[in-house]
Amino acid sequence: MQDLIKLDLVDLAIAVGFMAIAIGLSAWEKLGLEFNLAIATGRTILQLLVLGYVLDFIFALDNPWAVWAILAVMLTITAIVARNRIGQKIPHVLPLVWGAILVSTTLTVLYTNLLIIQPDRWYEPRYVIPLAAIVLGNAMNAAAIAGERLVSTINAQTIEIETHLSLGATPQQAVSQYRKEAIRAALLPTLNQMMLIGMVAIPAITSGQLLAGVKPLDAVSYEILIVFMVAFANLLTTVLVTKGLCRQFFNSAAQLVR
Repeated sequence: MQDLIKLDLVDLAIAVGFMAIAIGLSAWEKLGLEFNLAIATGRTILQLLVLGYVLDFIFALDNPWAVWAILAVMLTITAIVARNRIGQKIPHVLPLVWGAILVSTTLTVLYTNLLIIQPDRWYEPRYVIPLAAIVLGNAMNAAAIAGERLVSTINAQTIEIETHLSLGATPQQAVSQYRKEAIRAALLPTLNQMMLIGMVAIPAITSGQLLAGVKPLDAVSYEILIVFMVAFANLLTTVLVTKGLCRQFFNSAAQLVR
């Protein structure tokens, strides 16, 4: 199979033409997106170049502490982003989300590395970092969707919740249905993707592997693994986040805190 065709600076400069045309189209249609598109273009180039250099350094360093360090940074960033989308007024949201994503990502990656891929070293950067990054990104979105949905629903249904409490329901029983709906909402994009994957379009990860020269069946095998990893991690993350959030809404006397 032909080796990967590498892109040089000239090729990347030409690729920027896509965004130049997009900015021009936005101006032509008077959409007002020119500044946002320009900023997004600059950030994309800068952030991905920095990521490339950092990963190149870590891969060359080949040290477990370096792997843990970059994963800790990525975990913290994803937790902060999810916290901001859920709401900053609720106490202890950041450590809650951070812990939930940590648990789900750790269990998922360990299961994958120890039982499925089984690399020579458990901390192999080539496998640990990309797989963890995929799980982290998806778990962040799932946590944000479930958390935001649960918080907004509880805030909008305080009278109904207090009615259940006055009739003898426990806090867990009073918000059980809202919690289930929040988890379902967060898992819906994942389930939709699993239902249509490979039928509507080739997934991005598979496309990247094909461009890198990986055989189609090998690329599809890894896509199957990654989809199942994401589904498990998303479900576990939303279960932990929503369970923790529910506790934040009630005091020690089982009363709803507004």
